[in-house]
Amino acid sequence: MQTFPWRGVFPAVTTKFHSDESLDFAGTARHIDFQIRNGIHGVVCCGSLGEASTLALDEKLAVARCALDAAAGRVPVLATVSETSTREALRFIEGANALGVAGYMVMPSVIYVADAREAMANVRAYAAAAQRPLMVYNNPVAYRVDLKPEHFAELAQGPHSEHIAAIKESSGDVTRITDLRNLLGDRYQLFMGVDDLAFEGLALGCDGLLAGVGCAFPRETVALFDLMQAGRWDEARAIYRWMTPLLHLDVSTKLVQNLKLIDVLVGVGTEHMRRPRLPLVGAERERVETLVAKALATRPAQWQSQP
Repeated sequence: MQTFPWRGVFPAVTTKFHSDESLDFAGTARHIDFQIRNGIHGVVCCGSLGEASTLALDEKLAVARCALDAAAGRVPVLATVSETSTREALRFIEGANALGVAGYMVMPSVIYVADAREAMANVRAYAAAAQRPLMVYNNPVAYRVDLKPEHFAELAQGPHSEHIAAIKESSGDVTRITDLRNLLGDRYQLFMGVDDLAFEGLALGCDGLLAGVGCAFPRETVALFDLMQAGRWDEARAIYRWMTPLLHLDVSTKLVQNLKLIDVLVGVGTEHMRRPRLPLVGAERERVETLVAKALATRPAQWQSQP
């Protein structure tokens, strides 16, 4: 099993539910196994796409345990730290450490809009508690907390900095990748966290993708990564152009609804989610259905059937 450094396609997996909103562990395990059999390199559970905000702490730990069991040592499993207080986050880390997760994707702050000093202190506290690699999720668009390259330079120093190992860059500003490399070289593993900047991020030197739509199209996403690593730009660009209309659906306040509907249309999941989210209806639903139908109709022949 790959431990660290992490590279490749790491889907931010959805959490499966039954129609009564209870956790569907069998469905979650099937979907993770499907992705691993189709070549993904790691799993990130209990993130925004995993509806973490609707999960109690014991439920998050149960989902992490499910992901570990489904992965069965084949790929690293990362758990997402997205609690609204440092106190609760440290409780989650203690429980997930006991389960044996390979590391964590950590939110510097959610709900409260922390400044850089507070956000960095939070990340350091998580690193001290985890004692295993962290991927810092930088998403100022959704969470209004922005750790810039100079802040990551600070985080690279001091106690427990050796555990602050990777960045999921989701600012939407692809120039951040070059700025991080220019300032810090290869100090951090860099993952592009915006689906429809995957090609651009990899071209600029990202080590991997934190994929959303890749949950339903893992082989194509892995092929994009592999081709980019090999410098086969034209072939990679063809896949990327084919996927891009779907990738845009990840950049939305309704990304959970969008991607769960894609799972259903592709035949690899269910649409059940926890309220206040509701399945798409009307024009929103028709738009996703049309995009998926076109993608499936024009899917490259080698991926018409998936194991």
